Amino acid sequence: MITDMTKGDPLKHILLFLVPLLIGNMFQQLYNIADLVIVGRTLGVESFAAVGAVAPVFFLITFIIVGLTNGFAVITGQRYGAKDIEGVRNSVIVSTILSTIVTLAFSVICSLCLNPILHLMNVPENIYHNAFWYVEIIILGLIITTMYNMISSIIRALGDSKTPLYFLIIASLANIVLALIFIQVFNMGVPGSAIAVLLSQGISVLLCLLFIRYKFPILRIHRHEWLIKFDKNFWNSAYEHLRVGVPMAVQFSIIGISVLVIQSVCNTFGSNVIAAFTAALRIEQIATLPMMSFGVALAAYVAQNYGARKFKRIRLGVIKTSTINIILSIVMAFIMRIWGTNIIGAFIGTGTKEIIDIAHNYLLISTIFYFFLGQIFIYRNALQGMGETLFPLLACTAELVMRIFAAVYLAIKFGYVGIFYAGPIAWISASAIMFFGYFGSIKHIIYKIKCKLHNGMVNIN
Repeated sequence: MITDMTKGDPLKHILLFLVPLLIGNMFQQLYNIADLVIVGRTLGVESFAAVGAVAPVFFLITFIIVGLTNGFAVITGQRYGAKDIEGVRNSVIVSTILSTIVTLAFSVICSLCLNPILHLMNVPENIYHNAFWYVEIIILGLIITTMYNMISSIIRALGDSKTPLYFLIIASLANIVLALIFIQVFNMGVPGSAIAVLLSQGISVLLCLLFIRYKFPILRIHRHEWLIKFDKNFWNSAYEHLRVGVPMAVQFSIIGISVLVIQSVCNTFGSNVIAAFTAALRIEQIATLPMMSFGVALAAYVAQNYGARKFKRIRLGVIKTSTINIILSIVMAFIMRIWGTNIIGAFIGTGTKEIIDIAHNYLLISTIFYFFLGQIFIYRNALQGMGETLFPLLACTAELVMRIFAAVYLAIKFGYVGIFYAGPIAWISASAIMFFGYFGSIKHIIYKIKCKLHNGMVNIN
């Protein structure tokens, strides 16, 4: 159901949008970790480590696609907030064309560069074959991932977080069933897990398209509308989308590269540390889901209100979600410190006590700094919802620098424990940049609009 977030109580809109989004993110994590749990408990620690060793490559590729499609959807949301229905339809067409072109080119580049990247990442020889084919299969089916993320982003930009949830649940369950079939029945090992990921995403894409055809008239693009002219209007619209989409893709890629650097160092400490680090990161992703979900919900809310030029509503939404995330960061840190070890054991049925202890040490360190991570989710998404890309880019760059510092200095000085401080250091630096960037940006945006518009023509709230 499409929702207009420019009217009514801000927190109510955000919460109603958040609930299905949070459930969806939980299933997304189930979608992501199902392969690891199945691989770890059926194929053993080495296969688990193979997937974990290249997880940053998988996430880097996915982050770039998610950043690009989310950036395009910001334009869709802003046009919907401005009640420009023709503009919304144009945004869907332009987003589809640009996403397809970028993905095909990106797939070729990734496939050609995969071997050198894995060697630079110090992937151990005993897990190299499985690691390579897991990522290569994902790359070959990247267009499916792109369409899945693009359609979901567009639907959420219109204020509907329920529809993507339904199909995500179906895809998550399909992923589990298919992974078990390919691994246990067909004995395809780790590559079978990657095939299951792509097929389940493909199922979700088909269901979304069918649902749009019958339930979303605003997104039902007719055949003649796809026969666009590559004239000035198209290129202006393409530039508008790329102006937001490309910086967001770069931001997400910087985050992915920083994680890749850390994983490269982690890979030098052997399969046990790789397995422990992989399990701990997945658990942390689950723990921080509520905070991340508030950020994503806020982005959709901000985009619509930015299009409607309702800046008071934007500021009110940011204040309320920021306060909630402070509380959530304390609660989730407390939960992870008490029950984190029990959850770790569920990941690796054959895991040794050493692996569990290493993963638990990571959680003891990182949970102290969840406050900063929670604020990053709020202010980054608020800025991106307004189409502002400079400060999120600067913050991501700071994260990259801090993670490299941890890899180059702390890991050498303190061993793998030094790696555990990479995330917290990056969160502190990025949150500071994002905080000041948000307040500076919103003041600057309001000032520019007041200078450009005549009195009485637009109501700036």
